[in-house]
Amino acid sequence: MAVPIADFLAIVHHLPGATGADSDRWTTFRVAGRTFGYLWPATSTVGLKQTIAEQLALVAERPQVFEIQFTAGAFGWVVVHLDGIERDELVELTFEAWRLTAPQDVVERQGDRLPHEPRESR
Repeated sequence: MAVPIADFLAIVHHLPGATGADSDRWTTFRVAGRTFGYLWPATSTVGLKQTIAEQLALVAERPQVFEIQFTAGAFGWVVVHLDGIERDELVELTFEAWRLTAPQDVVERQGDRLPHEPRESR
């Protein structure tokens, strides 16, 4: 069930306009200069922007996987423990964080297509 950090980075890499900036202890992820996520490699956790309702629902449902990070305006940031989440759910939460942050025209171009790594043909 654990999602490796490399998989999270691949998910972010497939989001249009997403960039990452490293600091000593974490990486900040932005789109159009606005933050939608964080990665803390030392603890194998990510912080993702969500609606307040989603933040509260996630934490109430699985407090061993999700924590409240902080609330800012209409958004509730949630800490995700990568060792307790399925990749598909992490894709959806990361995509939602990006959608809440990206400029409307970029979101409209992406539509509802989730960011997936290209699969090798067999």
